[in-house]
Amino acid sequence: MASKRIYLIRHGQTDYNQRGIVQGSSVDTSLNETGKLQASLFYEHHKNIPFDKIYTSKLRRTHQSVQGFIQDAIPWEQHEGLNEISWGEYDGKLTTPADKAIYTGIMHRWSMGETHLAIGGGESPEEVMARQIPVWELILSRTNEINILVCIHGRAIRILLCHVMNVPLKNMDSFLHDNLCLYLLEYDGNKISIAKSNSVAHLEKMQRV
Repeated sequence: MASKRIYLIRHGQTDYNQRGIVQGSSVDTSLNETGKLQASLFYEHHKNIPFDKIYTSKLRRTHQSVQGFIQDAIPWEQHEGLNEISWGEYDGKLTTPADKAIYTGIMHRWSMGETHLAIGGGESPEEVMARQIPVWELILSRTNEINILVCIHGRAIRILLCHVMNVPLKNMDSFLHDNLCLYLLEYDGNKISIAKSNSVAHLEKMQRV
């Protein structure tokens, strides 16, 4: 298998992120002005990398986060398997104190190994991982693609990295993820290492404003 460098990023900020509204796979939000700036800064920082392929979820916020690269005519694929977890009846809902108690409870149970559990009629982490794995295996199988840009979602990143790094799914919350953060993964044809974790160095200009 050929070696690869995989730039795994989370989408930029949306109004739902800012307002604390649950944003799962059934919510197709757009980036807000902050998110658009984050996407622009990421593009400026990485536009000279010779990306061979872009992979995103089917949701608009991931497409918009890599729009600069798409406009550069880099080949692009969308995969439903990369969508965010479904939070069921809570998708698109403003979080109340009662809801937060429910989330805290389910996440505690996930951390105890009960990753088969779903919330609100949505998906469990195990179900999300099951749909991610075929896409991930496809990405690794394409030996002609060396530099790869993958844009997905917060919970989806945590779940995918558990698979990629062979970490128990109950430990998914150890992988932090800010909006438009970068996990740089290096693949030597056999194993994967993380060269950068939750990096936002490309957003330094925003922090200085």
